[in-house]
Amino acid sequence: MKKKKYWIIGGIILIVLIVIAVWKSQNTDDSKPVLSEEAKVRNIIEKVSANGKIQPEKSVDISPEVPGEIIELPINEGQKVKKGDLLAKINPDIYIAAVNRAEASLNSSLANAANSRARLEQAKARLINTENIYNRQKKLFDDGVISQQEFDQTKADYDIAVAEKNAAQESLQAANFNAKSAEASVKEARDNLERTTIKAPIDGTVAGLQVEEGERVVGTAQMSGTKMMLVADLTEMEVNVEVNESDIVRVKLGDEAEIEVDAYTNRTFKGVVTEISNASSESAASNGSQLTVFEVKVRILRDSYSDLVDQENPHLSPFRPGMNASVEIFTDKAEDVLAVPIQAVTVRPDSSTEVRKTYELKLDEVDEDKLRECVFLIEEGKAVKKFVETGIQDNKFIEIKSGLEEGQTVITGPYSLISKELTDGDAVSTKSKMEVYKKEE
Repeated sequence: MKKKKYWIIGGIILIVLIVIAVWKSQNTDDSKPVLSEEAKVRNIIEKVSANGKIQPEKSVDISPEVPGEIIELPINEGQKVKKGDLLAKINPDIYIAAVNRAEASLNSSLANAANSRARLEQAKARLINTENIYNRQKKLFDDGVISQQEFDQTKADYDIAVAEKNAAQESLQAANFNAKSAEASVKEARDNLERTTIKAPIDGTVAGLQVEEGERVVGTAQMSGTKMMLVADLTEMEVNVEVNESDIVRVKLGDEAEIEVDAYTNRTFKGVVTEISNASSESAASNGSQLTVFEVKVRILRDSYSDLVDQENPHLSPFRPGMNASVEIFTDKAEDVLAVPIQAVTVRPDSSTEVRKTYELKLDEVDEDKLRECVFLIEEGKAVKKFVETGIQDNKFIEIKSGLEEGQTVITGPYSLISKELTDGDAVSTKSKMEVYKKEE
């Protein structure tokens, strides 16, 4: 009986020792806990995201070209107008008076020009007559018939006639210049009078009406002038977005886009890129620095919001100028390609001689020309570095053109480990997210 008791006690002790040994082995595991995922064939759509505001595709700011008091304003906010319709009329009284003064000045200039022309004709006639007398007297003087004194008098009369003709010609030329100047003044005065009538330059809808009848406005000849209203074609709307310089090279005319408008939650609209600016501008980043951006215009396709259009007022868009919108431009697409999570791809020196120990690796000290993209596989509990060639990417996955095969397991996290610390041959073990990030803490 005692012998049996000893065997039982010995068995219990043995089990306890085994448990302790297993516990110790688990707690002395020096492998790095990682997340992993298999490389799979996927469809990838590359996108460029940007935010902006909705604006009419075609719109014209209306400002008066001449100053004055508004005496007619026959339109209202939101009213549909046709090209040539009256938008506003400025008091024309002072411009009518200016036309009358300019026309009177023109008539006076024309009369002066006519008088100068008549005087020139008279001077020409006198010159012809004096020249004939001079020629006869010269012949008589050469023949010794008349005296030197008589010939000199004839010569003086001829010189005076030439001078009078030249003076009359210059007077006519000056009178013609004055007449042309007066004609230009008349044209300017008439144009200004015509500008007191402000008409719609395009078919569209009145938006942003900022003036009232009786208000005085400043013309564009004086600074920027008073902005009276906007006439916009609201049947075609677009989103003006700013795209970062690092992304603009991927955006092309005709690229399709998805648009989300803050005013219409849980709704996506379709769009197409219609214009890409060639000139850059500066935009403030969230950290206070300046970003170089390019303006891109994305038309909102009417078919994608036709159900929102008021059938009684089809010229009015469900979107209003100034609404906020976010845009995703589809810049490229790859179907049935091998892909891995973006965070699995990192860079390492392209030379075995530059491999450093785990905590000595400083990628910022390595020449960029010697860095290549790579992933780390898991093979027999070890991290194995594999250089790869990548293609396009979406928000989650990146295309692998070469270097991997479908089904191979790549390390996907933690990113701090992959990007800086992990080296070829490190012991690793796949864990859950909770275990990985708990151990990191």
